[in-house]
Amino acid sequence: MRLLIFASLILISFSAHAGLDAKGAAEEMQSLAKKHKVQLSDLGIYASVGEGENLKVLLDNNGSKMMIPASITKVATASAVLATFPPGHKFKTQIWTTGDVDKKGILKGNVYLKGGGDPSFVSENMWFLVNAFLRNDIKRVEGDIIVDDSLFDKMRYDISRQKERVDRAYDAPVGAMSFNWNSVNIFVRPGDKTGDDARVYVDPENEYIRLVTKAKTTSGSDNKLLADRKEDPKFDGDLLHVGGSIGKNNKEITVFKNITQPDLWSGYNLKSFLAQRNVMVTGAVKSGATPTTAALAAESESKAIEGIVADMNKFSNNYVAEMLTKNMGTLKKEKGVTLADGMMAIQEHMQALQIPKDQYHLESPSGLTRENKMSSFAMWKVLQHLRNDFRVQPEFLQSLPIAGIDGTLKKRMKGTNAERWVRAKTGYINNVVSLAGYAGLEDGTVITFSFIYNGATDEAMVRQYFDNLLKSLIK
Repeated sequence: MRLLIFASLILISFSAHAGLDAKGAAEEMQSLAKKHKVQLSDLGIYASVGEGENLKVLLDNNGSKMMIPASITKVATASAVLATFPPGHKFKTQIWTTGDVDKKGILKGNVYLKGGGDPSFVSENMWFLVNAFLRNDIKRVEGDIIVDDSLFDKMRYDISRQKERVDRAYDAPVGAMSFNWNSVNIFVRPGDKTGDDARVYVDPENEYIRLVTKAKTTSGSDNKLLADRKEDPKFDGDLLHVGGSIGKNNKEITVFKNITQPDLWSGYNLKSFLAQRNVMVTGAVKSGATPTTAALAAESESKAIEGIVADMNKFSNNYVAEMLTKNMGTLKKEKGVTLADGMMAIQEHMQALQIPKDQYHLESPSGLTRENKMSSFAMWKVLQHLRNDFRVQPEFLQSLPIAGIDGTLKKRMKGTNAERWVRAKTGYINNVVSLAGYAGLEDGTVITFSFIYNGATDEAMVRQYFDNLLKSLIK
């Protein structure tokens, strides 16, 4: 009798677990599309609920249609990365030296900063690396800082990216030796009174950056700051112009700009960090190769690979996507790795997952291109693999933005029944909106979904449509 009651409860739970059946889900999809003025012909939607024998398709609207996926491409990139590098894998950045150190701690030789392709190498890592270097009792360097980023090729911007270069942080160049996401932070604070010069700070400070400020303080809380970054032909580095105005009621406004030369940028920051520890370098900062006669002086490890994948997915970081892709290429090539080498690893991974070849075409790992094509069903297949393979599922799941909580979903679905119940990768370029991931139900059942829109409807309206559709699926 108890077994019958228990079995009945299971059946009741299962029959109610999806919120909507396939027919109800389709009707809701159509009704919401009409409400949000979204044409179903512009949509590729595929969603399922449950797993194994209990798996059922909830939605299939143009599921096999090839469409521009935008940044949900990073789901495929993440899947290939996690299949290539095991949890806990770390990249190394090193300092090597040539020459001798005399009794006064003077190194009469060069310092070599050797990049190992770490996308997460930031100020904390540089500080750690410099501290390790200081334990060699070197007080002064009478030589050059030579940056070795030969692990990757010199192609800073892959041709798959948009042709127009911009100075925003999301369009940062890549290099085997990179620092702080190859971006600089500009902090602007108002002066004491209206008409005063604004106070402008650059972090990190170093000789690579030249700062020109003309920003003024105005009344109120307006933010009319103008900032741009240009290469300066007079020296090895970049010129930052900050103008416009900031209202005196603002506390601080932050602007992020990328840099143009990752190798020299990293080298000048090493020089600056050494100077902060009273180690002067008398020579120049250059790009070059580490000689075989050099001695290892210090080493820093990156965060674990799963943390770097989270950096990529939480904030849709294109720089990290390309860095990770080139790193996959290092397994078959020791130097001069190209993005194409890494893309080969992604292609092989997609084939291993038996994704239909006629339902995807990938040229860029970040999705910052209109050349990528993918069906919503193909993306769903990748998501199902990541969900079902326990070796990668925990790492991938924690990399996704959480509705109403963080990343690119921080402000979406907040305060609704979907808050914290949706984890998904977002995507957006002109006339393209996408969302792919998982929606959980209170009984532990999970919906796997892939939404892609290619059309002229206002992007904000499409995002609302996707969010409301998910809320209806899990209610």
